[in-house]
Amino acid sequence: MGLHIFNYLTREKEPFEPLEEGRVGMYVCGPTVYDHAHLGHAKTYVAMDVVVRYLRYLGYKVRYVQNITDVGHLLDTGEDRILKGARRERVEPMEVVETYTRSYFEDMDALRVVRPNISPRASCHVPEQIEMIKTLLEKGYAYETEAGDVYFSVEKFAEYGKLSGRKVEELEPGARVAVREEKRHPADFALWKHAEPEHILRWPSPWGWGYPGWHIECSAMSTKYLGETFDIHGGGLDNIFPHNECEIAQAEAATGKPFARYWVLVGSLTVNGVKMSKSLGNFLTIKDALRLYSPDALRFFVLSSHYRSPVDFTRAALLAAERGIERLHNTVRTLRMRMEQAPRAGTADLSYITDLDAHRRAFMAAMDDDFNTPKAIAALFDLNREVNALLASGRPVSRGTLAAIDSLYRELGGQVLGIIPDDLTQGAGGELVEGLMNIILGIRERYREARDWEQADALRRQLAELGIVVEDRREGPTWRVER
Repeated sequence: MGLHIFNYLTREKEPFEPLEEGRVGMYVCGPTVYDHAHLGHAKTYVAMDVVVRYLRYLGYKVRYVQNITDVGHLLDTGEDRILKGARRERVEPMEVVETYTRSYFEDMDALRVVRPNISPRASCHVPEQIEMIKTLLEKGYAYETEAGDVYFSVEKFAEYGKLSGRKVEELEPGARVAVREEKRHPADFALWKHAEPEHILRWPSPWGWGYPGWHIECSAMSTKYLGETFDIHGGGLDNIFPHNECEIAQAEAATGKPFARYWVLVGSLTVNGVKMSKSLGNFLTIKDALRLYSPDALRFFVLSSHYRSPVDFTRAALLAAERGIERLHNTVRTLRMRMEQAPRAGTADLSYITDLDAHRRAFMAAMDDDFNTPKAIAALFDLNREVNALLASGRPVSRGTLAAIDSLYRELGGQVLGIIPDDLTQGAGGELVEGLMNIILGIRERYREARDWEQADALRRQLAELGIVVEDRREGPTWRVER
């Protein structure tokens, strides 16, 4: 079948055909760095991370661009979010930007989100934005006001609304657009704003000192690094209007060419059915969430629902994710321990388990169907059941067989989904805990050899109280952590 993607531009699931064979250009709207990222950001960027991972797994060379918004993203009051953050913390605006940019990447690293190839900042690309605005003025798609502001005229771009489905004539004053007297139409949006003398974030331009509007940065930076037409534009579904709609209008009006070919947009994370956001105060930062739940559980929670669907955040759902990911990890941990203990002689004998390629095909069929991670996870659990049965059967299994199975886990659960790390001892406390457990189990084995069952059982009970389950098998004891 091959990869099919639901394209919000056409509202259809389409076969994926990149502009250039073997290469993919992908742009994702990044964060506005005026505060710590929250779980809503985690949902968007984990979902986009898996899209990038799977494309690379299929063999594509992906150039992944994700911007950093550090100027121009205005609140409904007209106040720049960065300036608001600077006033809140009584620091320079760029100090806010540096602090929360670092915080964002710390969070993404903790969640094992692959870093973009390029993370351009809006403030570093003001010249490119000015050049695009000049082009739009020259072509008649924009106009300047007496105050030194520049607006895009939505009535001049006939296809405005083609992504969101909104019509220009239906956009009444006050409908999610700021109404200002200098606008020719209430839906016209700012390309450049003049700066008052006290405004700190400001640059010289043909229209005087000012700063760019929010939308122009993405059009300018995506086309700079990916070309006038590129393959995939990703981000949150909540930005489809006005932000994504304005991106298309600016870019296509300026270049005369199609902008992004596939629009891959992620549903919101909700709390009691309401979108999680800082403005509503119903958010949990990623840093706070990581104090309560493991990174793998957070990824598992996000990927357990389809990326286009909204997901409601509850403690029960996160605890269920912890249990689900621990079932996978326990199996893989036991598999790897058995692999270390297995004799080196012998080749892979996969007659012990259903054809591994069948599990790979089921996984890929799910991912090829618009990155259906819930079905992909289900395919991984089908593999897990077979592996558990094999490990519990008592059959002697060669190291080659166990290594082949482990390789599939690393490939599907690690490389693609990012929920099975290469080193699972880190989740249980790292090499120190691994070494201590080997010592404890060695002591317990000596008690058992001496038939001192009371001491052996006491050790086992004490470990159980700490959440560590010990199982005695024919080839030796194994252990796992149960949360």
